[in-house]
Amino acid sequence: MRTAVIRVNLNPAGDLAPTRLAAAVQALRDSGLEVIAPDFEKVPAHAREIELLVPGADIAALSAWARDRCAEALGGPGPVAGAATFLSRGTDEDVLGVVTAFGLTARVERAWSNDEEIVTVTIPRADARRVPESRLHTALEAALNAEVRIVYA
Repeated sequence: MRTAVIRVNLNPAGDLAPTRLAAAVQALRDSGLEVIAPDFEKVPAHAREIELLVPGADIAALSAWARDRCAEALGGPGPVAGAATFLSRGTDEDVLGVVTAFGLTARVERAWSNDEEIVTVTIPRADARRVPESRLHTALEAALNAEVRIVYA
């Protein structure tokens, strides 16, 4: 399963004390969530954003879920979910997630050559014109940190 990184601004109005925000982060952690948070004293009051690492692929659903968990931890509405990305561990699931985000389907094969991993992503020829190959190639290399070859069949 992919791991989404959901960014949430806990207090866009900037009117809550850093100690209250830190307590909310601790409550989230105590509930079993993996949370990355800054030192709230050192960031502007309106930009106190945390990152929740959650399993899943549906960004809209995960963002709403993360916002709601943060609101519960703070004891009221206010948090706003922002940008969402995915961690990449270089798995086939990561490859398929990137391909799916472009609206494509693919088959993934891995091979080794001279101690270098080569990931071949085979895409149906009918999909070849839907996405510029350079964009897809760049996204796949970033997700995999490996040599990527795109084949159309």
